[in-house]
Amino acid sequence: MYDLAVIEHWAEFAVRWLHVITAVAWIGSSFYFIALDLGLHRDRNLSTGADGEEWQVHGGGFYNIQKYLVAPKSLPDDLVWFKWESYSTWLSGFSLLVLVYWLGGELYLIDPRVLDIPVWQGALISAASLAFGWVAYDQLCRTRFGDEPVRLMVALFGIIVLMSLLYTHVFSGRAALLHLGAFTATIMTGNVFFTIMPNQRIVVADLKAGRKPDPKYGKIAKQRSTHNNYLTLPVIFLMLSNHYPLAFAGQNTWIIASLVFLLGVTIRHWFNTRHARQGSPHWTWAATAIIFLVIVWLSATQAFSYDEETAEASTPHELRYAQAAGFDEVHDIVIGRCSMCHAAEPGWSGLYWPPKGVMLETEAQIARLARAIYLQAGVSHAMPPGNLSDISEEERAAIRAWYQGA
Repeated sequence: MYDLAVIEHWAEFAVRWLHVITAVAWIGSSFYFIALDLGLHRDRNLSTGADGEEWQVHGGGFYNIQKYLVAPKSLPDDLVWFKWESYSTWLSGFSLLVLVYWLGGELYLIDPRVLDIPVWQGALISAASLAFGWVAYDQLCRTRFGDEPVRLMVALFGIIVLMSLLYTHVFSGRAALLHLGAFTATIMTGNVFFTIMPNQRIVVADLKAGRKPDPKYGKIAKQRSTHNNYLTLPVIFLMLSNHYPLAFAGQNTWIIASLVFLLGVTIRHWFNTRHARQGSPHWTWAATAIIFLVIVWLSATQAFSYDEETAEASTPHELRYAQAAGFDEVHDIVIGRCSMCHAAEPGWSGLYWPPKGVMLETEAQIARLARAIYLQAGVSHAMPPGNLSDISEEERAAIRAWYQGA
């Protein structure tokens, strides 16, 4: 049991690390190319027939970059395709979703106070919702309705609001925001895999065959790329939200999540306008600040009603650890060393809500979070922070013995 818990922990860390690395690569290249495209000088008569150019300096060298609206007369053999950054980000993110929220569904995915369903049903809803998101968005883009950019973005925002409501009525607050981020990220990667790359392949094939490529394929790809540009920042917020209970642990979660997407629009609009040399729309700063203050107000005024849970363990997972040898001793240790912070009403000065929404006041809560207690306070010294509650090495050993013997 000891080795399995540690291996699972490090497997999760490795996948999360991979996800962050690939996400940085994808976001970086995406933001760069959007800024490059917006900043191109298109008022110059270029002998190469390019649509625009820009000079840049970086790393001690100068770069002259030109963009062809359709394609150059001859295609280079070493053409670079920017696709694996997106694919790797989604694949690693989906793997992390499976590891944390499907395999750890009893802890992180399902909250019986929200909807009491088996973990396998939650996993099915999780997978189906991601597939639905891409299909609904893609079909919307392909209709005449999608020909008008602003109208399309408003409709997409409406879908996101509805999904926020759905997720917060099915999953735990933490899982709801994470899934909304995964829902949006699936749309973004779907744009790359199903639209942008196929369109670019059509252009390449036409060029090699001596045909003049149709500019519509580039236009469609640019539309999807622009959508990705505006969706990126909200996805980052949602992926980091599990560290902040004020964002996910109240009844206003779906509203907060929806407003985060408006923040992404205002922030990106300022950058995109600047990169296009069309001025500095400072009103976006005010709009961003107002939306953020509304989010803060919603989080601070919402009632964090941590319903009184059954004091005794009831689920198979909880019973396994509650009935293991040494649980009574561990229960007393956790109550004495941890529950002053991890409580519905923390007793530690300066804390108004339990850190990360984690409560350790009842037998059921302690048994449910056995693995986290074991890793955080038994195997490592991560908890309590700075050992402020003076947990002894003997008490840590008791936690290890209890968990390993379950």
